[in-house]
Amino acid sequence: MSEVEDFLTTQEEQEIVAAIREAEKNTSGEIRVHIESSSKKNHYDRALEVFYQLKMFNTKERNAVLLYVAVHDQKFVIYGDKGIDAVVPDNFWDTTKNSIQKHFKNGNFKQGIVDGVLKAGIELQAHFPWQTDDEDELSNEISRG
Repeated sequence: MSEVEDFLTTQEEQEIVAAIREAEKNTSGEIRVHIESSSKKNHYDRALEVFYQLKMFNTKERNAVLLYVAVHDQKFVIYGDKGIDAVVPDNFWDTTKNSIQKHFKNGNFKQGIVDGVLKAGIELQAHFPWQTDDEDELSNEISRG
């Protein structure tokens, strides 16, 4: 098995997908998680590339968020689309980042991702509340590189 396949168990992946569904219940924002072993590119640039490969810019309000994790590199990036950047302060993702980082440092990767996803949902809710006509615009499944 590869490092990426060993990173999370099937059960842990299901818990992350459940967290994404839970987080999206209260916001029109869309959240995805992408995991890969490493990147030869700058991690922010790679996260942006993955964001576009997954067509995450295709949301009605441009309010999608990607949590990108490079397992071997021990790096992660939280990337929010233009609609989010237009209405939030510069430090908007700090509480989400801190939550993830705390768990990752202790080797609790699944919990870091779950807490990060749930925190992102709470943060997004303030600016992008759920509406009665909201649709789940993006897959909730974890993607891999």
